[in-house]
Amino acid sequence: MNAPAHPSRTLSYAEALREAMALALESDPNVVLMGEDIGVYGGAFQVTGDLIDRFGPDRVMDTPISELGGAGVAVGAALTGLRPIYEFQFSDFAALAMEQIVNQAAKMRFMLGGEASVPLVFRMPSGSGTGAAAQHSQSFEAWFGHVPGLKVVQPSTPYDAKGLLLAALADPDPVIIFEHKLLYKMKGDVPAGHYTIPIGKAEIRREGTDITIIAGAIMVHRALEAAETLAADGISAEVIDLRSVRPIDSATIIASVCKTGRALCVFEGVRTLGLGAEISALIAESDAFDYLEAPIMRLGGAEAPIPYNPDLERAAVPQVDGIERAVRKLVGGEV
Repeated sequence: MNAPAHPSRTLSYAEALREAMALALESDPNVVLMGEDIGVYGGAFQVTGDLIDRFGPDRVMDTPISELGGAGVAVGAALTGLRPIYEFQFSDFAALAMEQIVNQAAKMRFMLGGEASVPLVFRMPSGSGTGAAAQHSQSFEAWFGHVPGLKVVQPSTPYDAKGLLLAALADPDPVIIFEHKLLYKMKGDVPAGHYTIPIGKAEIRREGTDITIIAGAIMVHRALEAAETLAADGISAEVIDLRSVRPIDSATIIASVCKTGRALCVFEGVRTLGLGAEISALIAESDAFDYLEAPIMRLGGAEAPIPYNPDLERAAVPQVDGIERAVRKLVGGEV
């Protein structure tokens, strides 16, 4: 990670993303922003804010209400030498642009023998918790993480949001940033200068000795809250923030599980064929398998669309109390 050039100050997650985009627009004339209602309106979650006033409509461009068309224009722009950032109003709507993301952006470098690249960033507001119901609350990290040619990241803090976005902009390949909607108002220390966080490097958010909890985005904070409660009962949980879904930092995960002997994968996406299955297989196929004192456990989303009812919505994805129960089962040998 590049050393920050300036002291930190407190920004929200959304403000950190906006600052990263502003820095990029100021320093590189090839950077452009594209998306639905990102201009005068400031974005569906007000992340782009006043950037159109600062940089003008030629750099901050509202696109028609067509995700397939907008994403296609962004891919084409990247192929001609621009470095677009395309914002989806909700990550769910990326389903309408799968052709451009999966069949075009992800494969161009390979199909053209490395003669062309697609330096493109897709920003995707993701996750549940806002009462937006089944078509606006999903978590598609595993979908896109399955595709060779794409990089997929999930910042969990304002610091990481800025650093990973700037790293994504410097990458020659398409990068998808999943921004959990519940994190936009979260505040944290963010340096004022330019810095990057390496894509593919996890962060140990809490040291522990009894169990490793691997999580991403909002689940990192729920895991940390659970770890605080568990510590009062003498259970020491190590919490790993994935930060990057593709590539996954297997070395950090394996080293941690070798130390603790237990692993719990916590993720918001649907449990079946989800991110936890990949991490579980990664652990099982590594040297960490010989250190396991309990089965690897996955804690993921329910096998159902996200409900509108707030109580059902909460029940559909892992919460702090569920993480605590899972850890107690693993540490207590009840599985």
